[in-house]
Amino acid sequence: MSQQSFADLGLSADVVRALAKRGIESPFQVQIRAIPAGLAGQDVLAKAPTGSGKTLAFAVPIVERLTSESPRPAALVLVPTRELAVQVTEELESLAPARRLRIASVYGGVPIPAQADRAKNAHVIVATPGRLQDLVDRRMIKLDAVSILVLDEADRMLDMGFKPQVDKIVRLIPDKRQTMFFSATLDGAVGELARAYTHMPARIEAELSEEQSPGEIDHHFVAVTPENKVEKLVELLNAERGLVLVFVRTKRGADRLAQKLERFDIHAAAMHGDKTQAAREKALSRFEAGKCKTLIATDVAARGLDLTDITHVINFDPPEDDKGYIHRVGRTGRAGKSGIGITLVLPDQQADVSRVARLNGHQEKFEETGMRTAPPKLVYSGRVRGSKWGPTRARRKI
Repeated sequence: MSQQSFADLGLSADVVRALAKRGIESPFQVQIRAIPAGLAGQDVLAKAPTGSGKTLAFAVPIVERLTSESPRPAALVLVPTRELAVQVTEELESLAPARRLRIASVYGGVPIPAQADRAKNAHVIVATPGRLQDLVDRRMIKLDAVSILVLDEADRMLDMGFKPQVDKIVRLIPDKRQTMFFSATLDGAVGELARAYTHMPARIEAELSEEQSPGEIDHHFVAVTPENKVEKLVELLNAERGLVLVFVRTKRGADRLAQKLERFDIHAAAMHGDKTQAAREKALSRFEAGKCKTLIATDVAARGLDLTDITHVINFDPPEDDKGYIHRVGRTGRAGKSGIGITLVLPDQQADVSRVARLNGHQEKFEETGMRTAPPKLVYSGRVRGSKWGPTRARRKI
């Protein structure tokens, strides 16, 4: 059976040429399934992981369905972070000239007046909920002509507490619209949100293709003390490596760690919410280009990063729970490449980190270190008795 092409999905010649100009010739699974429904104006409900090609799955229908005469704005894409807003905007801008469309981003960290002027003159707005709600409240943007709504990485928006803003924004958009909903999971609250926002959607569950699938990740847990923790990180960074993403818990901690590393002649860029958008983009650009091989980030700042060349993820501060561990270490081992995840563990963190390791299937790796492990917690009503780590998937009969 021959490989399906974008033209086979019903795309116009101009958009096919725009994709080919970027070297994109064949659609991925999520694109094959979502684009025809999107072109037909049908609602789309897709469970699709990061890296599956989902951005083009909604970007292509938006560009194909709008014209230069469409209202401004006619389409709205809601995303959880600034970094993802920039990435989605770039994807749309690569296709927009084919239909003479204007694209604008709306996110915090940049001056409001100029951003609002660009947004109200754009056919498509890509926005984070908080800043968009701010512009709407100031009456600088109207959404009453939006006919296409996309919620990208909806699960992350809920995790970050954006549901109140999303609900308010959606209420300002006409009920008669197309909604495309993309999320890594459709369980629990995310599924309820999906059902509330979509009407008779085309349901899609996409997996990563072979070339997109994650490679092997080697997990390590390293015992440290407050006195040697930075020196151990320096030792790891001085070893043979590629791009390293270092996670810390706080914004101030990111800046302090970058300063400490400078004393060891290691140049590292810190990225967090208190940095200006220009500074964040510069740090990310230098990191992606390999000019600065160490990026220090908080969990929130790292959301939306989708780089395939990160060889190591180091948890300088351990994650708060097992889900956080998955999100962090999953930044390496992308697109079939192998990766390494390393967690530095202080003496008073050993029991908590051992629980995270056990819940993620790395108990044997942790026990090999000789560090103290915590016994399984007794679970009742879905919560762990006496644990700050909250709910766990592991259940033990009482």
